[in-house]
Amino acid sequence: MEGINDKKTIREAIVSLKVKIIDWYIIRKFLGTFFFCLVLIMTIAVVFDFAEKIDNFMQHAAPWKAVIFDYYLNFVPYFAILFAPLFVFIAVIFFTSRMAANTEIIAILNCGMSFRRMMWPYFISATVIALFIFYLTNFVIPHSNLIRMDFEDKYYHPTTRKASVEEIHRQDRKNVYIYMESYNPIYFRGRNFTIEKFNDSGKLVSKLSSPTVVWDSTKNKWSALNYMVREIENNKEVITYGTKIDTTLIIKPSDFSKDPGMVATMKYRELNEYIKLLQLQGSDELRVFLIEKHRRIASPFAVFILTLIGVTLSSRKIRGGIGMNIGIGLALSFSYILFQQFASQFSLKGNLAPMLAMWIPNLLYLVIGSVLYKMAPK
Repeated sequence: MEGINDKKTIREAIVSLKVKIIDWYIIRKFLGTFFFCLVLIMTIAVVFDFAEKIDNFMQHAAPWKAVIFDYYLNFVPYFAILFAPLFVFIAVIFFTSRMAANTEIIAILNCGMSFRRMMWPYFISATVIALFIFYLTNFVIPHSNLIRMDFEDKYYHPTTRKASVEEIHRQDRKNVYIYMESYNPIYFRGRNFTIEKFNDSGKLVSKLSSPTVVWDSTKNKWSALNYMVREIENNKEVITYGTKIDTTLIIKPSDFSKDPGMVATMKYRELNEYIKLLQLQGSDELRVFLIEKHRRIASPFAVFILTLIGVTLSSRKIRGGIGMNIGIGLALSFSYILFQQFASQFSLKGNLAPMLAMWIPNLLYLVIGSVLYKMAPK
């Protein structure tokens, strides 16, 4: 009998989760308000951005076709996805507060639908938006960012990128480490270059030093000029001098000159592959790319957490009406974004792990959402 009752309970639970007319009503309200807020706010953002940059566009003779299709057509999705969780929160607060003000929430609960069941269409909508954000962030936006950044370099603030990269420490392969005091990506030259090889016990067995190292594009190899090699074996040191020697390094110039700002132009697979390369090399830039990777995963999950907070916060009819709920919602959403930025900076400048830095805001606001859920009208 217990097995039959359990199956009946599971069947009833599944039936209760079937999308009903009231669910479609909430889904349409949610998605409709979200995309309306998105279009409205992005229109305002484009107007202000254009007013700020029009002088630069005219000064550098930017073609209007490029302004529209290369810049703003890629500007809009980038900033829309960047602030999408905020737009979700505003949308939920806005239309749920209106439903509460019109006593629609009370009517839904009085009809026998539990508050937990009423959350079902909200999370269906949140799932659609979260998948939409994840797909665009990892597979579409990186390419559009590349076009947008190329346009900005040409017509908004033409820049001469850093002439050199300073203090390069890399692991080329197991027990092989290199160092350059500086590297010039224009002339493919490095200054004060060393290669150190260690045995498995961690003892230095050889060290190549050179004041200048040059990338030979015909051989795809690094050539050390005016080098000195120290070889240590059985506590004896042998020193060799020469004018030029080719190395067997697997590191290429592109590994040195990769701009951390280009992380936004990498698709998910490219980002993972580059992170593996940086881990092998022991690069100091690794944290920047790890933060971006975990941000791309944590940001879609924020949609669910902010949806939970938005519904529980605005489902109660309070004195002050919609304006009070929107004010509280905006304060919470902006504090979330601010806290996320602080966490990423703590990871970059401190010892906070990148994964933890990107998930701390989600965990903290999940606790806030759980407390608000318990206080919500049932």
